[in-house]
Amino acid sequence: MSNFPSDLRYTKDHEWARIDGKRAVMGITDFAVHQLGDITLVDLPKEGESFRREQVLGTIESVKAVSDIYSPLSGKVTKTNDPLRDSPEILNEDCYDEGWMVELEMSNPDEAKDLMTSEEYAQYVKAQG
Repeated sequence: MSNFPSDLRYTKDHEWARIDGKRAVMGITDFAVHQLGDITLVDLPKEGESFRREQVLGTIESVKAVSDIYSPLSGKVTKTNDPLRDSPEILNEDCYDEGWMVELEMSNPDEAKDLMTSEEYAQYVKAQG
């Protein structure tokens, strides 16, 4: 079964956010990685770009599909995980630590209250069948 760390918050689109003050590091969940299969390409935004919550901020290509990555929160990209560009398979190996995608400076930290806890996300995934 998939692994959903309790210190993260989750979206219905299978992104996660690790929130620390006004900073949020985000990526995709273990469930999403398993659905995609072997990841072959990750397209991330540039540092300094701003996104609204649920806006597409990049794409992931795998042997199965091309999928959009949605921003779980509104804010400006302060860092990107550049090693993913050359080694997208990092996501298959460690999607929660080494496989983080971007760091955002949140423009509206209250949006984090709308994200699911690990328990809520596990129930959501289970209900998806």
